[in-house]
Amino acid sequence: MPEHKESVIKLEDQGTIRISEDVVAAISSQAASEVDGVTLMTAAGSGMTDLIGKKQGNKGIKITLEENRIHVDVYLLTAYGKSIPAVAQKVQERIASSLQSMTGLTVGCVNVHVGGVIFEKEAKK
Repeated sequence: MPEHKESVIKLEDQGTIRISEDVVAAISSQAASEVDGVTLMTAAGSGMTDLIGKKQGNKGIKITLEENRIHVDVYLLTAYGKSIPAVAQKVQERIASSLQSMTGLTVGCVNVHVGGVIFEKEAKK
């Protein structure tokens, strides 16, 4: 039996627009992955043992709908040497801007959960 996904409903003068949660999550995931310093998205609530590459679907994004507002939780890992607060703020701004411009929906909040730091391998001499 297929899992029921909620839709975000936007009321218009001509009728309603239903946007799947998966679409909202995909937009959020793509926006977050474009931020410099975001290394990997992780499954919601998981540790570093469940890493998901940036190109893999909507992993690392949790969408909650409350009173005509979208709340987004983003679970990610950052690159070593990057300012975590700066990366997190840029992710928040990018997701909110992308969702607003692409869907016209109101974003209540974007919570960024940084689960770890990825260290680049040292170059061999």
